[in-house]
Amino acid sequence: AAGMAAAGEPGPEDFVYGEGDFVLPGAGWGDEPGCAPSRFDRALLEGWNDRMERGLFRYRLGPLPTRVLPGPMRLVAQLNVQRGTERRPPQAVRSLRQPFDPRAFNFTRIRPGEVLLRLRRAGGGEEGGPAAPEALLVAINVSPLERGHVLLLPEPARGLPQVLTAPLLRGGLEAALLSAHPGFRVGFNSLGGCASVNHLHLHAFYLDRPLLVESAPARPLCPRRGLSLLRGVPAPAFLFYAAGPAGLRELARDVCRAAEHLADAGLAYNVFATRGDPPEGGAGRGLRVLLWARRPSFGPKAGSAFNVALCELAGYLPLPAAPLFRDITEAEALAAIRQHLLPEPQLLRLGA
Repeated sequence: AAGMAAAGEPGPEDFVYGEGDFVLPGAGWGDEPGCAPSRFDRALLEGWNDRMERGLFRYRLGPLPTRVLPGPMRLVAQLNVQRGTERRPPQAVRSLRQPFDPRAFNFTRIRPGEVLLRLRRAGGGEEGGPAAPEALLVAINVSPLERGHVLLLPEPARGLPQVLTAPLLRGGLEAALLSAHPGFRVGFNSLGGCASVNHLHLHAFYLDRPLLVESAPARPLCPRRGLSLLRGVPAPAFLFYAAGPAGLRELARDVCRAAEHLADAGLAYNVFATRGDPPEGGAGRGLRVLLWARRPSFGPKAGSAFNVALCELAGYLPLPAAPLFRDITEAEALAAIRQHLLPEPQLLRLGA
């Protein structure tokens, strides 16, 4: 994917960034609409729109019907029929520790024109650390959820399975700080947690709606490590927080250590990063990183109205059918989401 573009296809743009490119403190939802996009936003969206015009996606994405379901959780439902019918079938996943299989679909097989950017920190960040930010490829998701939906990939030729690493997560969190849009989100689905490709990647996308997980207060579990429990949201989660770029190295390391602990306990997990308020409330907006523990699920679940992955857990429901989009209630959506989660006592034991 990182090689020469095929004839007639554009090649990826090198995007080198430094501390001065981070958008701090970041636009909040109460700020003036249409705040100026950052250099990163312009490069990503211009490349994304170019690939849409060139027909490199599986379908053409227009404006999507969107509504907020009545109820305290303010779930954002969005109708995306084509993603439900046109996307590549998910790979068969049979275990949390399934090795990378070069014979199955993987990101070495994507067209060179699908890669928009090579994202690299000037100087490579701190030297020698296991959580130094990863140089990433930014590639279109050919079955997009929303405008600007991309994949963040470490070098595909390394053949890494879908197990979260601190360098990848830190690179993804830095990408979130490069965007001036308050609705630019980054996330990860583990094996057994609705990952559809067993090749290491993050999702990133723009959603022009606030979500409750950005602002809901959290209960401290270990203040020294910045760990809280986020309750009163669609899916209770462990919450990690960094006020700015200086805290991302430790945050990425701690999230990945926690995720490894969950996998060792036989649990799948999902991760979601968004601009948000400090866990205890107060002024300023940093980065919130949510980690959900869940019972692993292998294969499609019979009778499910929708898959439950990082978006749904965060309160964003991409729905495949018009009647479901029109009629679904908050109670029905929460019941579908929470059947995958752990009882709160078990969650608290894991937190300890």
